[in-house]
Amino acid sequence: MASMQDCITDCLDCHSVCLSTILHCLHKGGEHAAPDHIRLMQDCAQICIASADFMLRSSPVHQMTCRICAGVCEMCAEDCTRLADDETMVLCATCRRCAQS
Repeated sequence: MASMQDCITDCLDCHSVCLSTILHCLHKGGEHAAPDHIRLMQDCAQICIASADFMLRSSPVHQMTCRICAGVCEMCAEDCTRLADDETMVLCATCRRCAQS
């Protein structure tokens, strides 16, 4: 099982990857820029940063945000895997690491 610090790092990394991938997808266009795909990556970035914040503050309810975060990260990884036609999209699929931690 990952340590709390590993989980925080994974959340911060996933947040960063999602934000940079959003820009990539918008420039790429087509189904990469589909509103549902972009919204999912935004949701993933937002829940990751919130979960990291809850853990950094040692919030007694961090497990609730982490459960939601894991689900959203898994959904995002699946969606990015579906569109994994270049290096950036493959990197986005690593949201799964955050979900697993």
